Amino acid sequence: MTQQEIIEKTAEYIKVKFSEENTGHDWWHMFRVWQLSKTIAASEPDADLFTVELGALVHDIEDWKFHDGNEEVGPQAARKWLQSLEVEESVIDNVCDIIRTVSFKGAGVASNMATIEGKIIHDADKLDAIGAIGIARTFAYGATHHRPMYDPDIKPQFHDSFDTYKAGDAPTINHFYEKLLLLKDRMYTDTAKKLAQARHDYMATFLDEFYGEWDGKR
Repeated sequence: MTQQEIIEKTAEYIKVKFSEENTGHDWWHMFRVWQLSKTIAASEPDADLFTVELGALVHDIEDWKFHDGNEEVGPQAARKWLQSLEVEESVIDNVCDIIRTVSFKGAGVASNMATIEGKIIHDADKLDAIGAIGIARTFAYGATHHRPMYDPDIKPQFHDSFDTYKAGDAPTINHFYEKLLLLKDRMYTDTAKKLAQARHDYMATFLDEFYGEWDGKR
């Protein structure tokens, strides 16, 4: 099986698997991260594009957020799938490590992507968490988890560990301060840094409008 065939089979597998997902972690999220990863990789000549594409497609194959915080369920599922396609173990190891470390783990927890492929996928995934699509995904996730849209009496928290971040259940607006507005300064690649600025500014404009309307001033 060629690398292109493996990518195509993986894309179809993920598309079917997430066809009825509605929390913002659906097939189209995976698709956008896949496309963004290829865009970023075009400016990173040292990156292995095959690993980038596979990693982007399976980065959320099983998300800890939907498995009681289990951080290994994703790498395990990815390994099983990629081994079924006879992907080289070195590629599988890289992809599994990317899945294990790509998630945002709290405002006080530094990200630690070890490879250029991981940095590219990290940036693509975080770009899809901000801007107009990021706003839409955030409210979709909050709604499916029965979280209030906003409560001015509940203040954002600075999570200093992954465990405290995972345990959070604050209103959706708080998520902007606890994660989304921090992502611009956590991008690894120059391409992502440029793309992130405009998306960040859009979120800031949205929040300004939100509070103006909330207070009955607009």
